[in-house]
Amino acid sequence: MCGICGIVIPDSSSRSIDDSAFTRLRDTLAHRGPDGFGTFIEPGVALGHRRLSIVDVSHGQQPMTSADDALVLVYNGEVFNHPTLMAQLQQDGVRYRTHCDTETVLHVFERRGEAAPEELRGMFAYAVWDKRTRTLTLARDRFGVKPLYYALLPDGTLVFGSEMKAIVASGLVRASLREDALPDYLANHATSGEGTLLAGIKRLLPGHTLVWRDGEIRTRRYWDLRFEAKAEDTRSDAELITEYRERLREAVRLRLMADVPLGAFLSGGIDSATITALMSQLVDEPIKTFSVGFAEREANELSYARIVAKAYKTDHHEVVVTPEQFFGALPTLVWHEDEPLAHPSSVALNFVSRLAAERVKVVLTGEGSDETLAGYGRYKKTILNMRLGGAYQSATPAPLRSLVRSGLEALPASRTRQRALRTFLARPATLEALYLDNFAVFSREQQAGLLAPTLRARLASEDPYATAMALMAGSDARSLLDRLLYVDTKTYLHELLMKQDQMSMAASIESRVPFLDHPLVEWTATLPERLKLRGGTTKFILREAMRDVLPPEILSRGKMGFPVPIGSWLRGPYRAVVDELVLSPRALERRLFDPESIRALVRRHQAGEDHAERLWSLVNLEIWHRVVVEGEPAESLRLL
Repeated sequence: MCGICGIVIPDSSSRSIDDSAFTRLRDTLAHRGPDGFGTFIEPGVALGHRRLSIVDVSHGQQPMTSADDALVLVYNGEVFNHPTLMAQLQQDGVRYRTHCDTETVLHVFERRGEAAPEELRGMFAYAVWDKRTRTLTLARDRFGVKPLYYALLPDGTLVFGSEMKAIVASGLVRASLREDALPDYLANHATSGEGTLLAGIKRLLPGHTLVWRDGEIRTRRYWDLRFEAKAEDTRSDAELITEYRERLREAVRLRLMADVPLGAFLSGGIDSATITALMSQLVDEPIKTFSVGFAEREANELSYARIVAKAYKTDHHEVVVTPEQFFGALPTLVWHEDEPLAHPSSVALNFVSRLAAERVKVVLTGEGSDETLAGYGRYKKTILNMRLGGAYQSATPAPLRSLVRSGLEALPASRTRQRALRTFLARPATLEALYLDNFAVFSREQQAGLLAPTLRARLASEDPYATAMALMAGSDARSLLDRLLYVDTKTYLHELLMKQDQMSMAASIESRVPFLDHPLVEWTATLPERLKLRGGTTKFILREAMRDVLPPEILSRGKMGFPVPIGSWLRGPYRAVVDELVLSPRALERRLFDPESIRALVRRHQAGEDHAERLWSLVNLEIWHRVVVEGEPAESLRLL
């Protein structure tokens, strides 16, 4: 796992690249690659690399040049079908200078050019400079496990990097808030689509390539997730369950490729427990497992992790994070993320990554199961709401529906009232209302009161759900469940993967995600809906596949998802964090939000309502503004 960056300048530009300035740019990514570095610079082009050595540790230095000196590659990731591709290429007469997958990527590119990613099974982001045509090609893996950002300047200069901070460090792009991204951020935890919160900086979308030549760019989607089965499958559920288990086992086996120690993150949920169980079947020595928790009982899954560790006799390690450690690390982790942290669990993930980095260089994780196998409760709730809502709208006159909603709104504040207002009784029976807006951090209505009036007027045309609705319309999925999974795979999962990458790379450790092996996901997508969500049972096929493997306590427990007691912290002894980052004059004077709406939100949370997710979003936005936009040193920002 590595960090890559680069600058390419069109022939018509008067810009030049300063060697020492580019070295400083490259070394903003030093945490991604502490084991080595390299630079390629010629007139009009510079490529940089920071290396975390995983495969063929003593070779594979980058940038790597082809044998004929025509191509130069910088690459971040792992290609898990590298041994197979290497054998095929050697059989065709290709001579290898190393045994690393970097060289395989280069050779595949020599043969396939822009279509090279179609041959690669793994997680990757790379850039190839072709000296003959003076063309740069960028590519990113199918799900976006590895990040890649870029900025195209008015004169055609392109700057790219594994993290946005490298682009800002070039001095060619100034860090500033892209205001029109705020509705998207406030609704969806993070920006969706190719845009980011930083003006002028975009992400190369997963499953896409970008080609730059003399100041012009074009992007192409080389892969998409398809749900329609190619042929009718007449096999029984039992046969499909068995095949799923074998396909997942193969995905885990491939991700054991490493010349360094590896382990697994173990939360105690079914996903990480499954990865641990399969790893234990594939290696001889005890698996090293790593878990994180908090002292608060409601935010501690360590007892479940210990059940799994005991069952598979792992070499188990734990860390318990205090609130002081949590808030002390937060500004630095926002700096690493380059954007506000979407989830409090990012902090816990970094602590467990640092624990793991003391003993291993690679970990396997359980990300991706929920978005491919319907693991979130919101799926079954939405399906039920849509079904009942359609019948309700057809059978009930509009005036009566309006009266019912008014009656619910007039009820005294309670959990029952809050739940009822999120059903078809109070919302239109549309996916936008019952899914996207219903599970938003700040709904459309809440944003209307939250945003400062002048800003609200400027952003009136911005639709926070435009990306999701466009994705849903473009999918070949026929069932409602599969359409929801498609959208979340393209949006919500992307943010989780960026959390996984950047919080682990901040500790210089590589994380691998077997559930997102693309042949596995392609096969899973075409499964009957009953094998994903059956009645109230989520991830049905996974639970059945592991029924005789995992401890029963793990199979039967509900989903917790790395819980963090942020709500009680901000309501109680750590209220000062809210005072400083949400209510302080410095925060309010940005004129992004209506001060009274902000104060009312805080008061309601203090009175017992749960607005932890919303306050977390505002806290992180302010930290991001201070550290990333204004350049305040993260270590100087003390929250307690």
